[in-house]
Amino acid sequence: MRRSLSKIDIIRRKQDIDRIFKQGRRVSCKGMRLMILENTLGFDRFIVVPARRYGNSVQRNRIRRQMKEIFRLYPGRVLQNDEKTTGRDIALVVYPGKVSSYSLLESDFHSLLDRVEKR
Repeated sequence: MRRSLSKIDIIRRKQDIDRIFKQGRRVSCKGMRLMILENTLGFDRFIVVPARRYGNSVQRNRIRRQMKEIFRLYPGRVLQNDEKTTGRDIALVVYPGKVSSYSLLESDFHSLLDRVEKR
């Protein structure tokens, strides 16, 4: 059983990232901002972007790993399927000094996704 996001679940192309930042719907809370944009792939893709001056490389990589795991376990995520459903491209910007624990990260991320889906 795979316990990480696959390569196709992670947004890597600069064009895709720029498109999300320019055209995506935005919601934010203390310490993070979520941008979301519909895609035609039929599954969700995700990227975590720590803001500038977010600690050292250890802290940046740790927050990336934690947020990818939270996204992987999110029950509302659209997984790969053969149906004609639309997926979402999700970019998460995390700001320094505002995050204290994994459970707070998880609850904030879930609340942001719920808020953006209600719009």
